[in-house]
Amino acid sequence: MEIDLQQFKFNFPLQMRWNDMDPLGHANNAIYVTYFEIGRGRYMIDACPQWDWTKDMFLIASVNVNFISELLLTSKDPRVHIRTSKIGTKSFVLDYAISSEKNGKRIIHATGSTTQIMFDIKERKTIEVPDWVRTSLASYDALVS
Repeated sequence: MEIDLQQFKFNFPLQMRWNDMDPLGHANNAIYVTYFEIGRGRYMIDACPQWDWTKDMFLIASVNVNFISELLLTSKDPRVHIRTSKIGTKSFVLDYAISSEKNGKRIIHATGSTTQIMFDIKERKTIEVPDWVRTSLASYDALVS
């Protein structure tokens, strides 16, 4: 599957750390989920400016990672790209791509997705995606319902 990074409005630089590497010298497979998480926090702030992490919360229902090519500590300008691909009644899906630059082109190292389920912290139960979240995410990524 070909990924078009032009379809991702949001991207965020990743600072790779020595302890992100495994004995083969590339980013450990588990660290990609952490890179998704780092980007997701910034994405939600950009895509939903009203978001308040002390009040608004979601749970991660699923995580999917597809590994394409190794990401090295020496990779130039590693980035996580994120977009909303689907908004349901109580959940929304984010798509991810991890890339770096090589010879003037972006190289895709991994793609993935997470499903977020909206959660009421006080009641400790799932809730519907608030209209303002739905509108903000759809507008930010120009989703067509």
